Formats: sequence, C-alpha cells, structure tokens
Amino acid sequence: MKTIRFGGLVKRMGSAALAVALVLVAGASAAVAQQAYPSRQITVVVPQPAGGPADSVARLFAGKLREVLNAPIVVENRAGASGMIGAAHVAAAAPDGYTLYVNASIHAINPLLYRERMKFDSVKDFTAISLIAQGELVFTVNPQVPATTIAEFIARAKAAPAQISFANTGVGSGGHIATVQFFHEARLENIPLVPYKGTAPAVQDVVGGQVSAVVVPTITAVPLVKAGRLRALAVTGRERSKLLPEVPTMIEVGMKNFEFNTWYGFWGPARLPPAVLKTLESAAAKVMDMPEVKATLLQAGFESSFRNSVDFAAFIENDMARNRKVIDAARMTAD
Repeated sequence: MKTIRFGGLVKRMGSAALAVALVLVAGASAAVAQQAYPSRQITVVVPQPAGGPADSVARLFAGKLREVLNAPIVVENRAGASGMIGAAHVAAAAPDGYTLYVNASIHAINPLLYRERMKFDSVKDFTAISLIAQGELVFTVNPQVPATTIAEFIARAKAAPAQISFANTGVGSGGHIATVQFFHEARLENIPLVPYKGTAPAVQDVVGGQVSAVVVPTITAVPLVKAGRLRALAVTGRERSKLLPEVPTMIEVGMKNFEFNTWYGFWGPARLPPAVLKTLESAAAKVMDMPEVKATLLQAGFESSFRNSVDFAAFIENDMARNRKVIDAARMTAD
C-alpha cells in the first residue's frame, strides 16, 4: 500500500489504483497546459526593417493580438537576405506558438527566385495561420519625367531607354515582380533596374531624380504624391485606390492582364499543435474584424483580408503559381 496526497487529502490505495491515479493526474495536467496557451511572452518576428510597410502592418496586428490573447507580445525585426534571415529563424523555432511570423508576399516569392540558396521550405517549414491584409501598388515617377500617363512613359522608354531607369525596392519584393511584369507586357528592353535594400532608399533616389520610376505600396506613395514629390501614373489593383481615386488602374490604361496586389500573412513554425493553431486563427479573425484595424489599414492603402488557415494555404499556392509564370516568362533568377 502507498500513500499519496492531493490538496492536503490523504488516500490510501493499492499500486494498481495508484498507477491509474497518476495517469489521470498527468492527463489533467496536459489538458490544463493546453488550455493555458498563451502563458508567457510571444515573439512576432518581422523579417523586414523597422518602419517599412511589413513592419507597420505587423505592429498594428501584434498590438491588437496582444489585447485578444491577453498576453505579452513583442515584435522583433530580423531583416536581411530578402527576408530569409528572419524566416529561417522562425522555421527553426519550437512549434509551441511562442515564436510567430508576419511577412509580406515576398515570403512566397523567394523560393521562386532563390531556388538553390533557400535553406528552408517557405511552405513545408511553416504553418499558415491566416491572411491578414492586401493592397495594390502604385506606379510612380519623378515629377520631372516627361510622362503623365503609362502610354507616354512607355513611348518615352522605347524612344530613349538610356534616359529611363527603375528602382528595385528589393529582390523578390512585390514592387520588383510588378516592375518585371510591366517590362514584359510593355515589351521594354534595356531599362536599367537599380537594386536597393528597401523601399525607403529607393524612393529617396526617385524623389531626388537619380532614378526615374519605382513601384511602391500605397502607404508609401500617397503622401509623396499628395506633396507633389512623386507623380502617380497607375495603380496595380483591379479597382482604383480609394486614396488615389483619380489614378487609373493598369487594366484601364490598356494592360488587360496586369493585376497585382501585395499581401501580408501570419505564420508559425511547421507542426503547430492543432489547439494552438485554432487559438491563433480565432484571435487573428477577431483582430482583422476590428473597425479600428480596418480603418487604419484603409488609411494606409490596405484592406483587411482575413482568410483562415486552410484558405490561406490555398491562397499562397495560387499566388506562387501566378508569380511563377511572371518569373519564368521574364527568366528572372537571384541565384
């Protein structure tokens, strides 16, 4: 006979009964541990520099996620290598729900460009939790460029390609893919594509006149367009931007197949426990349905676009297939 204590109560039982009791206690402890998530600080990794569009969306999202989960959440920027440094860190993290990840569509573009250099799988090494936002890009030029429409810009670029240059905000970025798609559909050749390590330095040089044009998120374009420091020629979405209603879409100006949106998603490492995934998915849905979140995103040129884990995984697959066609047609590679 053995003696065990539960909350000050003492019961005497045989070894068989004791074994059953210990199993029940262990099961109850596991259930309590599952129900307790989250019970400590969560880190949301952003693989882009602070202050950029991805960082802005991530901090808005993480701030509200903190309220919904009632848990401490910190945003950690791990920038570099087109977002692959931060992504690799998350892919290698324990799948316990305490290291999470917010990034832009570049996450699904990198494996199409860095085929030989990727040290992780952008799909298999992550758990897709939810899509959170989408937004069009804006085709902008320095105001001194003698073109007020896409047609005039194309004519100028074909007549004097040496006088036109494009800023690339980052290899594999939405702006990069949209620019290459534009070159391909407009049949432009020999236009310099100047590489930059982010949106801010690229835009700075376009504003300064060192480079002719750049395709950027609406959040970046609007204040500069309103101030007259950039000229907007078109937006890349299917519909006109609510923030730039006077600017036509690429489809409206004659590029019938040109529709491109950048998007932002929420991931965890692969093999997140189902209960943790369900908690995070539900929390993300609540955040993206908040009126203040929708309003803030709209002011930045984005729309709340929640999709659950299953739908987000399918969305990523479709987006990769679409981008693969653009990249293959342009024979793009970063290896």
